[in-house]
Parts: sequence; structure tokens; C-alpha cells
Amino acid sequence: MLKQMKAIAATSAIVLVITTGCAGKQEANTEVKQQADITKESLELVFFSNSADSVESFDERFGNAIRKKFPNFTIKYLQKDKTNTFQNLISAGQPIDIYWDSVGYFVGGIQESGMQYDMTELIGKSKLDMSRFEASDIDAMKQMSGGKLYGLPVVTNTLSFFYNKDLFDKFGVSYPKDGMMWDEALEMNKKLTRYEASVQYMGLAVSYGHIIRLNPLSLPLVDPATNKIAVNNEKWKSIYQNVFVRPAEAPGYKEEVVSKKAVPQTNEFVKTKNLAMYGFLTSLVFTQDVSTLNWDMTSFPKFKEAPDLAPQNYPTYFSITSTSKHKEAAMEVIKFLTSDENQMSLSKLGNMPVVKNETIRKAFGQDTRHANKNLKSVYYAKSSAIMPKTIYDDVVFPIYGKYYKDIAGGTIDINTAFRNMEEEGNKAIEDLKNKLKK
Repeated sequence: MLKQMKAIAATSAIVLVITTGCAGKQEANTEVKQQADITKESLELVFFSNSADSVESFDERFGNAIRKKFPNFTIKYLQKDKTNTFQNLISAGQPIDIYWDSVGYFVGGIQESGMQYDMTELIGKSKLDMSRFEASDIDAMKQMSGGKLYGLPVVTNTLSFFYNKDLFDKFGVSYPKDGMMWDEALEMNKKLTRYEASVQYMGLAVSYGHIIRLNPLSLPLVDPATNKIAVNNEKWKSIYQNVFVRPAEAPGYKEEVVSKKAVPQTNEFVKTKNLAMYGFLTSLVFTQDVSTLNWDMTSFPKFKEAPDLAPQNYPTYFSITSTSKHKEAAMEVIKFLTSDENQMSLSKLGNMPVVKNETIRKAFGQDTRHANKNLKSVYYAKSSAIMPKTIYDDVVFPIYGKYYKDIAGGTIDINTAFRNMEEEGNKAIEDLKNKLKK
């Protein structure tokens, strides 16, 4: 009898193991099926960005590729305008699944709204290889999100140095080369700043907003340890001296700044063509009509304080919102956008990729009308680390640009300007702190 009971128990155990094993396999199969079938579901994913990029631009870079890859998904992009602000859409109950923005505006966008979501678990489940990304892009996101991952980079940008070949030829000056130092660029500025045939030609200028956000010394706008504006120090003064003060020392430059009440920028380089060299985002020639400009480009001139480094990267991150009802589907879309397949397509069309794959990097801009230009210069030197970001960056950023024209024109000395910026910046930070408390 005892033997029979033992035999029955053993048989039952075997049956239980088999049954449990089958059930486990069924559950696993169901899970795999669910994961595989998420892309076959009919659902809508809504995208938003504070960049206010046009629908056409979104579709060209992202939307059309997503629709082709996921034909069952309806992709909707809401363009920001005076009515469609992020906060207004949230207040109105408009679902938003994926928020995207550049690193400079990310914290003041999704994080200030409280809609951020840590994607770490979803990234793990998707088996996305994080080692493929530029480490500085991921480190910057972790810094912004306190060690979490509120977003992943999809495209990036940096500062390049563009030049008008016709003006160099006109004044008999040799073209700039990759790897030159800032002092060399300033010497060229002296030779190219000329008044001729009633035209004031300017040697060089840099987009003030982008040299501040992408400075090669990785200087932050706000000290993350003290939450005070970080402007009033010798390193920031060195940036302003080199970029705004020293170029204006060329005869005629300062007078033109005072007369026009402006430092030359994109219009002077692309349209009026009286600016010989221009430091701007690499994307300039892919977003502006430069068809009548005889141009080329080099790596951004290096500063003696960072002789081995290029300016910072300026990645655009895509984030799943905390309120999205389609987080797994959104993760599949972001995974696709960062795939080698899509990164290659983006790179060929003139969008700097975020993966370290050299083949993809070398394809940058090769399917555009600029394939014969010195596009490889964007990878000439190692990018400097992305500066730390805080929730206060957006309110102090305009203050960094408030006095640069007066500094260049000599109507205010740099020390006075920096004291004013420090006082105004800290007040703006305190005002935001008080607003956030309410």
C-alpha cells in the first residue's frame, strides 16, 4: 500500500511538473506573442516638441520613416504655437505619448511639466544596446534626470565653422583648415574685415546663442551645486573676450556693430554675403538656402583653454511621457529611430547620427547636394562634455545674450556687463523658484 502511495505521489509530481512546465511555456509564449504583436496593434501615437518644428520637418526626419516601419500606428505630430503650448495641451487633456526636444530645452520642457518617465526598464526589456550611443549623450541625460533615463538621443548637432570662398578669393586670403586655433581665425578676421565699394565686410562672427550653449569649456549656465547663475568667472569672460571683444578690434568692425546695433549673424553670411566666416550649428546648410553661396566648412576653431576639444554635442532626445497609454509601442518607435538602419538614413540626409558606428558617420550628408563639401570636419576633434543642465537654464539663457552686442560694440565694459548678468540671473532664478512653489 505504501509503495502504491509513493508511486501515485511520484506520478502526480511528474504530472505537476509537466503541467507547470507547459503552463510556464504557455505564459512565456503568450508574453513573447504580446511583445511581438504590439507593432500590429492599431493605435495612435502623439508627438510634441517645444522646438515648434514644422509638420513637414518632423515628417521628413522622423514621421515618414516611422509610418513606413509601423503601418498599423497612426502617427500624429502636434506643432507648438501660441495656442498649442505643452502646458495648454496637458491642461486640456490632450494625450501626448512622445515628447522630443534638444538638450538645451529638455529640462525646461518635459521635466518642468512633471511628465517625465524613467525609460530604464523599457529599454532593458527591448534589449537595446546602450553601448552604441555616444557616452556623453547618455551621461548628459543621466545628469538631467538624476541617474535615470528620461529620454534617448535620436539625432545630434554641433558647432561648425563656415566660410565664404568668394570673399577669401576677393581679398587674397588662404582658406581656413580643420584643426586651426581661435587665434588663427582672429588673424584671418583682421585681413577680411574691410570697407570696400561702400560695403563693410566682416571677418568672422559666431551665433551667440549656440556658443553659449555649446561652449567647448563645458561651462554651465547655472551652477547645479548652488543654483546660482555661473556667469561671473574668468572662463566665461574668456569665451566672451575671444568671441565678441577680440573680433571687434579689427578696424571697422566695432563701428559696424554700433551702427547696426547688431553683431553679424545668419543673414549676413547667407543672404547679404558680407560676412566671411560664421560659427553656427552644423545643420545650417541643411536648413537654409545656400544655393547662391560659394561656401565650405571646417572644424570649429579650438580655444587654447581646450586645445584638444571641439564644442559640445547638441543631441535631440525622444521621451515617453508618464501619461502615455502606449508606452511599449512608443519604446518600439524610439528603438527603431536609434537603429543602425534609421541612423544611416538620417545621416545620409544631413542629420548627425548619435551612434558611434563609423560607417554611419562617414555617410553624413552623402545623399544631399552638399556631399562634395568638407562634411567630415564635424568629426575632426573629440566633442567636449555636455555641460550640466538645471531647471533654471531657460530663464537665465536670455541674460547670457543680453549684453553681447554692447560688449562687442564697446558701449559697456565686460566686467560691468558680467556684474549685471549675475544680478539679473540670480533674480530670475529666485522668481522661478517662487513660481514653482505655488
